[in-house]
Amino acid sequence: MKTAVIVVDMLHDFIRPDGVLYCGPQSEAIIEPIAHRLAQAHAQREPVIYLCDRHRTDDPEFEMFPSHAVAGTPGAEIIPELAPQPEDRVIPKRRFSAFIGTELLLALHELHVDALELTGVCTNICIQYTACNARDLGYPVTVHASCVATFDLEAHEYALKQMETVLGVTVVR
Repeated sequence: MKTAVIVVDMLHDFIRPDGVLYCGPQSEAIIEPIAHRLAQAHAQREPVIYLCDRHRTDDPEFEMFPSHAVAGTPGAEIIPELAPQPEDRVIPKRRFSAFIGTELLLALHELHVDALELTGVCTNICIQYTACNARDLGYPVTVHASCVATFDLEAHEYALKQMETVLGVTVVR
C-alpha cells in the first residue's frame, strides 16, 4: 500500500499562542512528532499533502468560530517548523473535511495513494471529518495520537475513540 501523510491545519492561527483559534500547548506538542514523521515520509518517498484552511473574509464558518486562517493573512500560513518541501502538495480547504470542495481526491488518484495517515488539528473537527470521508471512500486511515491535537482534551479522546470504534481508523497510541 502507498500511504500519504496528510498534514491538516498546522497554521499560525491554530498553533501559535497569538493565533485566533490557538489550540493550546497540546497543539505545540505535536510539532516535533509531525516533523519527525514528515522526515521519515520524505526519506521513504511517501507523498506528503498539506490541507490548509484558507477562508474568504465572508466565510459562513465565521458564524460559529471567529474569523481565522483568512487567505493571504499570516494566520493562514503553515508554521515554519513544518514547511512543505518542493515535492509536497499544499491544498487549500474551506470546510471541516479536507475532501469537501478541494482537489484532495484528485491528488490521491494522481499519486496512486491507497491509504492515509492523518496529522494535525483539530482532532474532533477537521481530523475526524476528514477521516470519516476517507473511510466512506474506502481509504484505510491511521492516526497517531501523538500527531493530533485539539482545544479540548476530553473532545480529543472522544474523537480518537469514535474514529477507532465507529470509523475503523487505526489509532496508534
